[in-house]
Amino acid sequence: MPIRFPESFVFGASTAAYQIEGAAQTDGRGEGIWDRYSHTPGKIHQGDTGDIACDHYHRFEEDLDLAQAASMTAYRFSINWARVLPDGAGRVNEAGLAFYDRLVDACIARGLEPWVCFYHWDYSQALQDQGGWANRASVDWFLELVQLVTNRLKDRVTHWCLFNEPTIFTSLGYLLGQHAPGLKDPAAYGAAVHHVSLATADGVRLVRRLAPDAKVGTVLSINGVQPASTSPEDVAASALADAIMNRAFLDPIFKGTYPNEIGAMVTPFIRDGDMDRLKTDLDFLGINHYTRSKIAAKPASVSADGATAGGGMGFVPPPAGTPVTLMGWEIRPEGIYEVIARVYEHYAALPIYITENGGAFPDEMTATGEVLDHDRIGLLTGYLSQIARAIDDGYDVRGYLVWSLLDNFEWGHGYSKRFGLVHVDYESQKRTPKASYHWYRQLAQSRTIAD
Repeated sequence: MPIRFPESFVFGASTAAYQIEGAAQTDGRGEGIWDRYSHTPGKIHQGDTGDIACDHYHRFEEDLDLAQAASMTAYRFSINWARVLPDGAGRVNEAGLAFYDRLVDACIARGLEPWVCFYHWDYSQALQDQGGWANRASVDWFLELVQLVTNRLKDRVTHWCLFNEPTIFTSLGYLLGQHAPGLKDPAAYGAAVHHVSLATADGVRLVRRLAPDAKVGTVLSINGVQPASTSPEDVAASALADAIMNRAFLDPIFKGTYPNEIGAMVTPFIRDGDMDRLKTDLDFLGINHYTRSKIAAKPASVSADGATAGGGMGFVPPPAGTPVTLMGWEIRPEGIYEVIARVYEHYAALPIYITENGGAFPDEMTATGEVLDHDRIGLLTGYLSQIARAIDDGYDVRGYLVWSLLDNFEWGHGYSKRFGLVHVDYESQKRTPKASYHWYRQLAQSRTIAD
C-alpha cells in the first residue's frame, strides 16, 4: 500500500548560516568561532572555510526559488550571531538584520514559512575570547541576541528554535576538541552544558513574552546508542555516551535534572535557584536524527611512568556489509521511530517536527549534467516510512525538514561531504537539482510514498 501523510504535514528543508551564507567579511559582519577555527591550519579537511560557502547571502532568492519549486512549505535557517552583533553584544549591525529581513520576506513571498533558529553553532569569537559558553555571562549575551532578533522579525515569524543540537556543539566543541572552539576541557564542558540549558529555558520564556502568539521550541540531536556487548563495562560506557549525546539536554528541558553520568562535570556551576529554571514547556520539539552508535568501554592506557590516561567510551564501527552513508553512519530507518517513541513515552507527549534527517553520498555528476543520487532517495524513503508509521501509531509528528536544501560546508569535513537535494558547484556556484530533489518535490505534492 502507498504511504500517505496528512494534509497538514509540513515538508520543508533546513540549513545553517555558517554552512551556506558565505559573505564572511561583508556588510559589517564580525568574526565567529567557525571563522577562527576553519582558518586554523589542520582543523578542516583540505583547509576549507565557510568564507564563501554557497554564497547564500547574495543568492538566497535563487535558493528559495528552488525550495518553492519543490513544493516545500517551510524553510528553517539560522542567525549568524556575528552578522547582527559584530562584537557579540552591544553594537548592532543594521545591515545584518536587514539581510534577515530580506530573507524572511522572500520566504513569505514564496509560500515558505520561515523557521528561525537563533543558534546553529556559530558563536561570536569576541565572546568566545571571554570564555564562550563556559562563562555564565553567556546566558545574558544569548538573551540579548534573542531579544534583538525576535523584536525585528516577530511580526512575520511564527516558529522559533532556540538552539540546534546543543549536545553536539558542547561535547565536540568543549569536551572532545573536534569542533569550534576546539577545547578538551571537562570543566568547560560542564559549564557549557549548564549555561546552554539555562539559556534554553530563559530564551523560551523571553520569546513567549515578546511574541506571545508564536510557537517556541528547540532542536535536539537524538540518536540511537547501544552497548557493543552485555558486559558491565560496555553498558556503563554506553550510558555515558547516551548522557552526553542525548540526555544532557533532554533531561534538563523536560525533567529539570541532569543525567547522573555527567553530574560531576555540571554540578560545580549550579547556583541557588538554577535548577528551578531548567524545566521548560515547549510548544514543539525539533528532532534531528541520523544514525545509531554502538559503544564499547575504552580501556585506560598506562604510560612508562605509571600515569593513567584515556578510558571512557569508544565508538564501534558498523560490521562489514552494513548499509552506511559516506560519513560511515549506519542507515537504520527504524531508529527514527525509536527516538520519536522515546521522547513521547519518557519525556513529553508534545508536537514533534523532524528538523534534520538525510545522508551524505558521493553524488557524482553524469556526463549529461545529472546527479542520480538513488542511494539518498532510498534513505529518505526508509526514514519517512518510519515517520509515517509513528504517525499511524498516534505520535504527534507534524513535519519533516530534510537536511539539506543545498550541498554545503560540512564543518570539519569541509566540502568533501554532500547532503543536499541540490548540487552546488563551489567554483561556479551553479545549482543543479539532484534526482532526490525531484523525488522530494513529488512527495511534497502528492503527500504519498508510492509502494
